[in-house]
Amino acid sequence: MTLAYRIATVFGIGHLRPASGTWGSAAAIVAGLLIDRFLGAPVLALATVAATLAGFWACRSELSGKPGADPSEFVIDEVAGQWIALLFPAVAFWWRGHEGFMPYPGWVAAFFFFRFFDIWKPWLAGRADARGDADGVMIDDLWAGLFAGVAVVISAGIAHGIFMR
Repeated sequence: MTLAYRIATVFGIGHLRPASGTWGSAAAIVAGLLIDRFLGAPVLALATVAATLAGFWACRSELSGKPGADPSEFVIDEVAGQWIALLFPAVAFWWRGHEGFMPYPGWVAAFFFFRFFDIWKPWLAGRADARGDADGVMIDDLWAGLFAGVAVVISAGIAHGIFMR
């Protein structure tokens, strides 16, 4: 097993069944919450960049010469995308000086919105997925993470603006 394959499968998490993408996202949430809690949102941002770069490298390495391949066990894309979604509440709480574990509505919303957009693949996520190349494997999840992060912010604004009055 190559290092690229280990990274692409997030050291075997991608082999969990059923729904390997959901397992990858769940593992990303747990790791992301621990990074945020003990190292802070800036380190989570750096970890997100590192996971994204490692994911592009691993997918390109493992999928070269295999057009259209998107193995279900490759979940590094879920980790990168899920961490993008998680950055939205993490940075918001960090900016406000919150210490401790991130309150549950933020990370739960990031998880569910990311899974929703990752499965649905609207607009730019769907276009990236249709590329049929190694970069498309990563890019669709990065878009899904961005869409999910924006959905988390909108949901928080609605919840705090309407329900907290």
